[in-house]
Amino acid sequence: MADLFSASRAANIARAAPLAARMRPRRLSDYIGQQKIIGPGMLLRRLIEADRLGSVILYGPPGVGKTTLAEIIAHETKRRFVELSATASGVKELREVLDAARRRLEDDGQHTCLFIDEIHRFNKSQQDVLLPDVENGVIALIGATTHNPFFALTSALVSRSRLFELESLSHEEISEIIQRVIADHDHGLGRQQVTIDPDALAFLAETSDGDARRAIGALEVGVLSSKERPLNVTLELARESVQQKAIAYDSGDAHYDCASALIKSIRGSDADAGLYWLARMLEGGEDVRFLTRRLVILASEDIGNADPRALMIAVSAMQATEFVGMPECALTLSQAVTYLALAPKSNACTLAIALARSDVRERTTIPVPRHLQDQHYSGAERLGHGKGYTSAHNAPDGIVVQEYLGVEKRYYEPTDRGYERDLSERLAEIRRRLAGAHSPQDDRKI
Repeated sequence: MADLFSASRAANIARAAPLAARMRPRRLSDYIGQQKIIGPGMLLRRLIEADRLGSVILYGPPGVGKTTLAEIIAHETKRRFVELSATASGVKELREVLDAARRRLEDDGQHTCLFIDEIHRFNKSQQDVLLPDVENGVIALIGATTHNPFFALTSALVSRSRLFELESLSHEEISEIIQRVIADHDHGLGRQQVTIDPDALAFLAETSDGDARRAIGALEVGVLSSKERPLNVTLELARESVQQKAIAYDSGDAHYDCASALIKSIRGSDADAGLYWLARMLEGGEDVRFLTRRLVILASEDIGNADPRALMIAVSAMQATEFVGMPECALTLSQAVTYLALAPKSNACTLAIALARSDVRERTTIPVPRHLQDQHYSGAERLGHGKGYTSAHNAPDGIVVQEYLGVEKRYYEPTDRGYERDLSERLAEIRRRLAGAHSPQDDRKI
């Protein structure tokens, strides 16, 4: 008896679904975006057309069509579509689905497409449960995640899957989706006599950040909140419907990618780009202590002695941020980012310590020359420690010609940028003077 009402129940559920869910395309030909992976001749499209799917991981930001694409794949390959959410399912539910898929294949020869949303939420043991049925072809697994699979999934599952990265939709693609929603009579707004101004369309495409679901949701709010019919969606109505823009930022890829962009922009002396990535991270709720740590590191790593004040600025910004906090510390961070971006750049100190540490780790250890050894203890004189040492303060110009390493070695090579230009000249003179203390017969190559 329950089956008599199943169609009615499904229709009621469909009517209650939000507009974005109702507008999901059913065929690959209707899918908008991601042409780099499903365009003509692309790998995923070839796999679908040849029905050789295997295990697939769809990786990308929210609202770019991962779930929709999974449903289309199941439809195009004529497989039973089963969906699980990793946030609400455990090993028990997973085993039940896999057992049902195995029985379906044994009894009817029907293959199953198992779609797991937010698959990165599964722990190692849950992911391992999937492996035997993935390898045996009992299921065609499609996992969707917003996190980098190489960090979020086990190596065993990644090695058995084909990874496809979905990108944020372009403004043109979002605009096309919105226009399709407005025109669609079956699932969209076609029967409600809705039109949209070009500037309102452009605004929705811009503020959606490549997220089709967000753009459609804002359009739906605007239409449902207005009683006027026919309705023309103006820029003002679009702004009211969107309200505050949600910032796409998380503690995974966005955190590391934006931090990388910030550092590389400052290193490349682009103050404007540095400010944008700083703002993106601040608006996304990034920990300001993390930001100041990165700036302090950059001041030494990428500027160094080309402008010694850079480290002072970075450390002061760190201290001021700790003292002031958000939101006012954004002003301090802005000052630090712009100063560091415009400072002359040098990684000479970075390269120097890397070379020195490499020698320490990989080559013969150099003993401390006897005259440099500690002499501030009883018995040092009997051992000859410190004998013959001359303090630099006893020399008129503060330079004493004596051995400091015992071998000829050069690590620090200043650039000709900023203050290092002056340091380079002084270093050359010091090295010329100290070369007289080096005895060829005592030279030990390391």
